Amino acid sequence: MKAIINVSLKTGVLDSQGKAVHHALDSLNFNGVDDVRVGKQIILKLNENDKTKAMADVTRMCEELLANTVIEDYEIELV
Repeated sequence: MKAIINVSLKTGVLDSQGKAVHHALDSLNFNGVDDVRVGKQIILKLNENDKTKAMADVTRMCEELLANTVIEDYEIELV
């Protein structure tokens, strides 16, 4: 089983990397972009067949290590 975790800054948290990308896009004349938010994707290959257990384990990984839950949100997809 594979877990795909998308981590992004919470709404309202300043995304300085996103602002830099937005500025660079403007400099390259890509003017149709209103805002940019930059996040990260983590892909885990799990040795687990029980989706409920896998979701619980990956949630714990996110809460304890993979995401800073004070300023970041995360979404988990199991495939």
